Amino acid sequence: MDLKHNKEMVMASLFENATEAIILTDRSGRIVLLNPCAEKMFGYSAEELIGKTIEVLVPENTGEKHRQLREAFYRQPANRAMGAGRDLYARRKDGSIIPVEISLSHYELNGEFFVIAFIIDITIRKHYEMIRAEQQRELERVSKELQKLNQELEQKVEDRTTMLRETLAQLEKSKAELEEALEKQKELNELKTRFISTVSHEFRTPLATMLSSASLLARYTKEEEQHKRDKHIYRIQESVRHLNNLLEDLLSLGKLEEGLVTAHHAPLHFSDYMQEFTEDIKEILKPGQQIAIEHTGPDTCYTDKRLLTYILLNLVTNAIKFSPENSVITIRCTNERDRYIISVSDRGIGIAPEDQVHLFERFFRAKNASNIQGTGLGLHIVSKYVEILRGRITFESKINEGSTFTIEIPQIISHEKENPID
Repeated sequence: MDLKHNKEMVMASLFENATEAIILTDRSGRIVLLNPCAEKMFGYSAEELIGKTIEVLVPENTGEKHRQLREAFYRQPANRAMGAGRDLYARRKDGSIIPVEISLSHYELNGEFFVIAFIIDITIRKHYEMIRAEQQRELERVSKELQKLNQELEQKVEDRTTMLRETLAQLEKSKAELEEALEKQKELNELKTRFISTVSHEFRTPLATMLSSASLLARYTKEEEQHKRDKHIYRIQESVRHLNNLLEDLLSLGKLEEGLVTAHHAPLHFSDYMQEFTEDIKEILKPGQQIAIEHTGPDTCYTDKRLLTYILLNLVTNAIKFSPENSVITIRCTNERDRYIISVSDRGIGIAPEDQVHLFERFFRAKNASNIQGTGLGLHIVSKYVEILRGRITFESKINEGSTFTIEIPQIISHEKENPID
């Protein structure tokens, strides 16, 4: 067998046994040859297709378009590989449509033009592609739902977190309010204890003095014992004065707590007022003590005489109490256009630094004043009266050098009743 004959046999065997459908057409598009795979794929025998145009295997709705494309290909032929990016379909003998992939090549033999089409049925692949596409769509749908659920969950978590934060903030606020209420209750209990202790002590001492002095007075019946009677009468008077001051402080505190203390501003001639004030205060001065008055500015000021008297009386009485005999207590007053400033200075025992921060608290008494009569209410009431007058009070003090209390009060030229302090 020669090589040429052997080659022809091999080619014929390849054509007959190829797993792809092979169709050969001429220039007019008529089918010249097809292999057994093509017969099987399209359901035609070779005799049924040879001589017919290739459009017999094209879906009816695309036949004319296919003819135009075929003629254009014949005019400018170019080989086309499988899977050139087009969705192609073929029609079988029974009219069913199948998806296919087609590669084209061409050649000339003895002046004749031929086109070879290699066709693959991709129905199974398309089926799986459809399944894969459906799965992809389902995956995208599930992914979107999961994303939506995740967003909803995140929103719920954020809402719950916000609610939790608000709840925690409310709990913290409630806790703070409870702690504040407990602290106020604790402070109130301490005030009650200090009130009972202070008042009972302050009442007991002068009452005991009065009882003792009254009993001793009955023993001194002789004329030459008058000085002894005078001594005990003075002690009784001092005790009565102390009790009166104590009751005044308690009544003032009660009125302040109920908001019943108001200011009534009116003109006040300071020189006449201070002369009257010092005359009243002389009887409680210790031996050798003196009151010095220094005044600058106009003589008339506008204030509440009643409140100012209580303030000055308390400050000056304290200065007398905590100063030694033969000392000078100085009252300085500066009357300016819109305010007046009054200070009371002494050379007494002074106030320790650790006690100064508590000085205006109710029932507070400095450690170095525990043996001196007092309720611890005076300066607290003074500070409140100064507030009612819309002023402020400050002080400077050093142990064993003395203290200076200064009040600064604005002048309000009005006869109208001022609002009570809150």
